[in-house]
Amino acid sequence: EVQLVESGGGLVQPGGSLRLSCAASTFTFSDYNMGWYRQGPGKEREWVAAITNDGRSTSYPDSVKGRFTISRDNAKNMVTLQVNNLKVDDTATYYCNARWDWNWSSAHGTWGQGTQVTVAS
Repeated sequence: EVQLVESGGGLVQPGGSLRLSCAASTFTFSDYNMGWYRQGPGKEREWVAAITNDGRSTSYPDSVKGRFTISRDNAKNMVTLQVNNLKVDDTATYYCNARWDWNWSSAHGTWGQGTQVTVAS
């Protein structure tokens, strides 16, 4: 079973950037598709990025396309989310997710504990 630990959140001004990391404890990390979701105050959990198990393909919703970049290092069991040009509406707890399928509209799979991103001036 995979366990996930996120880090890298914090307080940032609008227009700023953060690099979120997710460390996975499993010997089979390269078998999992990985993704990031977020949940803002009073909002439902929302998918924001995904990457295939081999790192060859990525996918993003239109709301973050061009601002968020997901990457992974299978040798280090790590997935990262670079978030640029942050907006106040990006304020949320960001969660790392591991799964076998590619149906990111469904919030299931293995979750980390989350890392808080707050965008404020």
